[in-house]
Amino acid sequence: MDSILMLVSDPNTRWVLAACVLLGLSSGVLGCFALLRKHSLMGDAVAHAALPGICIAFMLYGTKSILLFMIGAIISGLIASSCITYITKNSRIKEDTALGLVLTVFFGFGIVLMTIIQQSAQGNQSGMDSFLFGKAASLVGVDVQVMMVVASILLIVCWLLFKEFKLLSFDPGFGRGLGMPMGVLNTVLMLLIVIAVVIGLQAVGVVLMAAMLITPAIAARYWTERLDLMIILAGVFGGLSGVLGTYVSTLTSNMPTGPVIVLAATAMFFISLIFAPRRGLLMKMLRLTRLRSQVARENLLQSLYDLEEKGQQNSAGSPDGHTLEQLLAWRPISPRTAASTLRHLVQTGLVREVSQGYRLTDRGLETAYKLTLNQRMWDIFLMYESKLGGYKFNRDVQGDLAAELSPDTLEEIRRLLLVHQLQPTLRYEGGGSS
Repeated sequence: MDSILMLVSDPNTRWVLAACVLLGLSSGVLGCFALLRKHSLMGDAVAHAALPGICIAFMLYGTKSILLFMIGAIISGLIASSCITYITKNSRIKEDTALGLVLTVFFGFGIVLMTIIQQSAQGNQSGMDSFLFGKAASLVGVDVQVMMVVASILLIVCWLLFKEFKLLSFDPGFGRGLGMPMGVLNTVLMLLIVIAVVIGLQAVGVVLMAAMLITPAIAARYWTERLDLMIILAGVFGGLSGVLGTYVSTLTSNMPTGPVIVLAATAMFFISLIFAPRRGLLMKMLRLTRLRSQVARENLLQSLYDLEEKGQQNSAGSPDGHTLEQLLAWRPISPRTAASTLRHLVQTGLVREVSQGYRLTDRGLETAYKLTLNQRMWDIFLMYESKLGGYKFNRDVQGDLAAELSPDTLEEIRRLLLVHQLQPTLRYEGGGSS
């Protein structure tokens, strides 16, 4: 608690905290559109390309001003993004190659200009290293006020043009068909991304700014399928990473704020990667485990049904059960999985142990009949799909076919089952034993 009070009471720390929160919020929101448009590396290219604009602004005016540096960086970043677009559209060079080419050329030019500035008489007051590697502690009140105004403008523009940017991100061709100026909207979005990158250079630096643009967005993507909620979450993740980065760097001596902010955002990404409810690795693992258990259960029930049906057709039936080896030969499955699944089926009352193996109980026979009937109906449907008519459903997950088809189609499938002698013959109707 004392450390939090100290964080809030220090004026310089409050400026740094406000700047980092604004940076995380604005970059997280705009990073969503960059991510969806597959322009993730554009932020990295613009951040590196902004360096010569900052150097030229200082060489022209001879004084350090966040507003002048921002103007120079925006101009340089727009020139770089225009070069990338022009090279991609008017040559056979792919976009990733154009990004690498423009990034290295502009950044190399910026390093040359920075060296010239550092060797000049005014080099000691330029503060160029803070833009290269980031130095949030060097932010003053005027810098934060400029960042606050610019970040507010960015968020307002994104709110006003949300529907247009959404259409641009998902289906620009449809937007052009509606008569919307997709080219202008793309330019506006690129301008906003450039500005978002530029306002974060002094806090995070050229090298790490791309991470602030993309990491909160990709972390938010794991939690939702809706763009509006994704944007809100990305802004929250970005702002929270700014708070955590400032807090940790303040409590630790000589700890740079910018890299800690990026590490905080990366930690949120890993949490999202693992624990997100639908896309997280943990939930995917649980769903896969459940699916494997369900498939093993259904396969064993159908194998027992097929074997008992075959035994009834060949003889009057035998009181002996079917061994694990017979089940594995009928439908290949892992022996360990089969053994554990059979134990579970016995516990749930679908299978009973008899001499030399396993047999279906009355309830298990009824369940296995439904599974077998559905599977054989699927086989018939796939054999005569062109004749029966097209239906759109997921073929990889063979659910209840009767719920998907019309009564006439179901009746035709049942007739074809009898023709091909695939109609299941064992069924528990109540009374007696399996």
